[in-house]
Amino acid sequence: MKTDTIFYRIFQSFPSIFFELIDQPPTLAEVYQFSSVEVKQLAFRIDGVFLPTRTANNSPIYFAEVQFQLDPKFYSRFFAEIFLYLDKTDFENDWRGVVVYPTRNLDPGNQPRYQELLASNRVRRIYLNELSTGTPPSLGIETVKLIVEPEESATTKARELIEQAREEVTDTATLTELLAANLNYYYLQVPSKVLGGG
Repeated sequence: MKTDTIFYRIFQSFPSIFFELIDQPPTLAEVYQFSSVEVKQLAFRIDGVFLPTRTANNSPIYFAEVQFQLDPKFYSRFFAEIFLYLDKTDFENDWRGVVVYPTRNLDPGNQPRYQELLASNRVRRIYLNELSTGTPPSLGIETVKLIVEPEESATTKARELIEQAREEVTDTATLTELLAANLNYYYLQVPSKVLGGG
Protein backbone atom coordinates (compact mmCIF):
# COMPACT_ATOMS: atom_id res chain seq x y z
CA MET A 1 0.00 0.00 0.00
CA LYS A 2 1.32 3.46 -0.90
CA THR A 3 0.64 4.82 2.59
CA ASP A 4 3.22 2.37 3.94
CA THR A 5 5.73 3.69 1.39
CA ILE A 6 5.09 7.31 2.35
CA PHE A 7 5.54 6.57 6.05
CA TYR A 8 8.63 4.47 5.31
CA ARG A 9 10.15 7.45 3.49
CA ILE A 10 9.18 9.84 6.29
CA PHE A 11 10.63 7.61 9.01
CA GLN A 12 13.73 6.81 6.93
CA SER A 13 14.46 10.47 6.13
CA PHE A 14 13.31 12.02 9.41
CA PRO A 15 13.27 9.30 12.12
CA SER A 16 12.79 11.96 14.79
CA ILE A 17 9.17 12.32 13.60
CA PHE A 18 8.42 8.79 14.84
CA PHE A 19 9.66 9.66 18.32
CA GLU A 20 7.64 12.88 18.32
CA LEU A 21 4.54 10.82 17.51
CA ILE A 22 5.05 8.68 20.60
CA ASP A 23 5.82 11.64 22.87
CA GLN A 24 9.51 10.85 23.18
CA PRO A 25 12.38 13.29 22.63
CA PRO A 26 13.10 13.60 18.88
CA THR A 27 16.82 13.28 19.68
CA LEU A 28 16.18 9.65 20.63
CA ALA A 29 16.29 8.92 16.88
CA GLU A 30 20.06 9.34 17.06
CA VAL A 31 20.43 6.02 18.88
CA TYR A 32 18.12 4.02 16.62
CA GLN A 33 18.41 2.50 13.18
CA PHE A 34 15.20 2.32 11.11
CA SER A 35 14.38 -0.41 8.59
CA SER A 36 11.55 -2.47 7.21
CA VAL A 37 12.00 -6.16 7.91
CA GLU A 38 10.56 -9.35 6.53
CA VAL A 39 10.32 -12.55 8.53
CA LYS A 40 11.12 -15.07 5.80
CA GLN A 41 9.41 -18.23 7.05
CA LEU A 42 5.88 -16.85 6.73
CA ALA A 43 6.60 -13.82 4.52
CA PHE A 44 5.49 -11.39 7.23
CA ARG A 45 6.56 -7.81 6.62
CA ILE A 46 6.76 -5.30 9.43
CA ASP A 47 6.38 -1.74 8.12
CA GLY A 48 9.11 -0.35 10.30
CA VAL A 49 11.45 -1.46 13.03
CA PHE A 50 13.51 0.95 15.10
CA LEU A 51 16.43 -1.03 16.48
CA PRO A 52 18.57 0.55 19.19
CA THR A 53 22.19 1.03 18.24
CA ARG A 54 24.95 -0.54 20.30
CA THR A 55 25.23 2.64 22.35
CA ALA A 56 21.60 2.26 23.47
CA ASN A 57 21.30 -1.50 23.67
CA ASN A 58 19.07 -1.37 26.77
CA SER A 59 16.43 0.64 24.91
CA PRO A 60 13.29 -1.05 23.56
CA ILE A 61 12.80 -2.15 19.97
CA TYR A 62 9.93 -0.22 18.36
CA PHE A 63 7.70 -1.97 15.83
CA ALA A 64 5.78 0.54 13.71
CA GLU A 65 2.78 -0.41 11.61
CA VAL A 66 0.71 1.94 9.45
CA GLN A 67 -2.90 0.81 9.06
CA PHE A 68 -5.07 2.81 6.64
CA GLN A 69 -7.78 0.24 6.01
CA LEU A 70 -10.16 -1.62 8.28
CA ASP A 71 -8.85 -5.11 9.01
CA PRO A 72 -10.63 -7.07 11.76
CA LYS A 73 -7.63 -9.45 11.99
CA PHE A 74 -5.02 -6.71 12.11
CA TYR A 75 -3.94 -7.31 15.72
CA SER A 76 -3.59 -11.07 15.12
CA ARG A 77 -1.15 -10.39 12.31
CA PHE A 78 0.61 -7.51 14.11
CA PHE A 79 1.38 -9.50 17.25
CA ALA A 80 2.26 -12.63 15.26
CA GLU A 81 4.81 -10.60 13.26
CA ILE A 82 6.32 -9.09 16.40
CA PHE A 83 6.61 -12.37 18.29
CA LEU A 84 7.93 -14.24 15.27
CA TYR A 85 10.55 -11.52 14.74
CA LEU A 86 11.57 -11.67 18.40
CA ASP A 87 11.78 -15.46 18.21
CA LYS A 88 13.97 -15.41 15.09
CA THR A 89 16.45 -12.80 16.31
CA ASP A 90 18.95 -12.76 19.15
CA PHE A 91 17.87 -9.42 20.57
CA GLU A 92 17.04 -9.43 24.27
CA ASN A 93 15.62 -5.91 24.31
CA ASP A 94 12.17 -5.07 25.56
CA TRP A 95 9.75 -4.02 22.81
CA ARG A 96 6.96 -1.57 22.02
CA GLY A 97 4.40 -1.62 19.23
CA VAL A 98 3.15 1.55 17.55
CA VAL A 99 0.17 1.55 15.19
CA VAL A 100 -0.63 4.64 13.14
CA TYR A 101 -4.24 5.02 11.96
CA PRO A 102 -5.66 7.95 10.00
CA THR A 103 -8.80 7.86 12.19
CA ARG A 104 -10.07 5.91 15.18
CA ASN A 105 -12.83 4.23 13.15
CA LEU A 106 -10.24 2.07 11.33
CA ASP A 107 -8.98 0.58 14.60
CA PRO A 108 -10.62 -2.84 15.07
CA GLY A 109 -10.78 -2.06 18.80
CA ASN A 110 -9.85 -3.97 21.92
CA GLN A 111 -10.17 -7.64 21.15
CA PRO A 112 -10.49 -9.96 24.16
CA ARG A 113 -7.53 -12.16 23.25
CA TYR A 114 -5.21 -9.15 23.04
CA GLN A 115 -6.70 -6.94 25.74
CA GLU A 116 -3.72 -7.18 28.09
CA LEU A 117 -1.31 -6.09 25.36
CA LEU A 118 -3.56 -3.33 24.05
CA ALA A 119 -4.26 -1.96 27.53
CA SER A 120 -0.59 -1.99 28.50
CA ASN A 121 2.15 0.50 27.75
CA ARG A 122 3.52 -1.95 25.18
CA VAL A 123 1.21 -0.81 22.41
CA ARG A 124 0.55 2.77 21.40
CA ARG A 125 -2.23 3.58 18.95
CA ILE A 126 -1.96 6.92 17.18
CA TYR A 127 -4.88 8.50 15.32
CA LEU A 128 -3.57 11.18 12.97
CA ASN A 129 -6.79 13.18 12.93
CA GLU A 130 -6.64 13.46 16.74
CA LEU A 131 -3.04 14.64 17.07
CA SER A 132 -2.91 17.98 18.79
CA THR A 133 -0.91 20.85 17.43
CA GLY A 134 1.70 22.08 19.83
CA THR A 135 2.83 25.65 20.34
CA PRO A 136 4.82 26.25 18.28
CA PRO A 137 3.57 23.54 15.91
CA SER A 138 6.04 20.71 15.41
CA LEU A 139 7.18 20.40 11.81
CA GLY A 140 7.34 16.61 12.16
CA ILE A 141 3.84 16.19 13.58
CA GLU A 142 2.36 18.67 11.10
CA THR A 143 4.04 16.82 8.20
CA VAL A 144 2.43 13.55 9.25
CA LYS A 145 -0.94 15.24 9.88
CA LEU A 146 -0.91 16.50 6.28
CA ILE A 147 -1.95 12.97 5.28
CA VAL A 148 -5.39 13.52 6.85
CA GLU A 149 -5.70 17.22 5.98
CA PRO A 150 -8.89 18.04 4.03
CA GLU A 151 -8.22 18.34 0.30
CA GLU A 152 -9.28 21.98 0.11
CA SER A 153 -6.59 23.07 2.58
CA ALA A 154 -3.85 20.48 1.92
CA THR A 155 -1.81 22.46 -0.63
CA THR A 156 -1.89 25.62 1.51
CA LYS A 157 -0.86 23.61 4.57
CA ALA A 158 1.99 22.00 2.60
CA ARG A 159 3.26 25.45 1.55
CA GLU A 160 3.19 26.57 5.20
CA LEU A 161 5.20 23.49 6.15
CA ILE A 162 7.78 24.24 3.43
CA GLU A 163 8.20 27.75 4.86
CA GLN A 164 8.56 26.33 8.37
CA ALA A 165 11.06 23.76 7.07
CA ARG A 166 13.21 26.49 5.51
CA GLU A 167 13.64 27.93 8.99
CA GLU A 168 14.15 24.63 10.86
CA VAL A 169 15.57 21.95 8.55
CA THR A 170 18.72 21.78 6.46
CA ASP A 171 17.33 19.16 4.03
CA THR A 172 14.28 21.04 2.72
CA ALA A 173 14.48 19.29 -0.68
CA THR A 174 13.75 15.89 0.89
CA LEU A 175 10.91 17.30 2.97
CA THR A 176 9.42 19.09 -0.07
CA GLU A 177 9.56 15.83 -2.02
CA LEU A 178 7.79 13.97 0.82
CA LEU A 179 5.08 16.64 1.08
CA ALA A 180 4.50 16.49 -2.68
CA ALA A 181 4.32 12.68 -2.50
CA ASN A 182 1.68 12.93 0.25
CA LEU A 183 -0.43 15.34 -1.77
CA ASN A 184 -0.04 13.37 -4.99
CA TYR A 185 -1.19 10.16 -3.39
CA TYR A 186 -4.15 11.51 -1.49
CA TYR A 187 -5.43 14.40 -3.52
CA LEU A 188 -3.99 15.56 -6.81
CA GLN A 189 -0.86 15.76 -8.89
CA VAL A 190 1.23 18.54 -7.38
CA PRO A 191 4.80 19.04 -8.59
CA SER A 192 7.17 19.99 -5.79
CA LYS A 193 7.92 23.31 -7.54
CA VAL A 194 4.28 24.35 -6.92
CA LEU A 195 4.96 23.97 -3.21
CA GLY A 196 7.98 26.22 -3.45
CA GLY A 197 10.54 23.43 -3.47
CA GLY A 198 13.02 22.28 -6.14
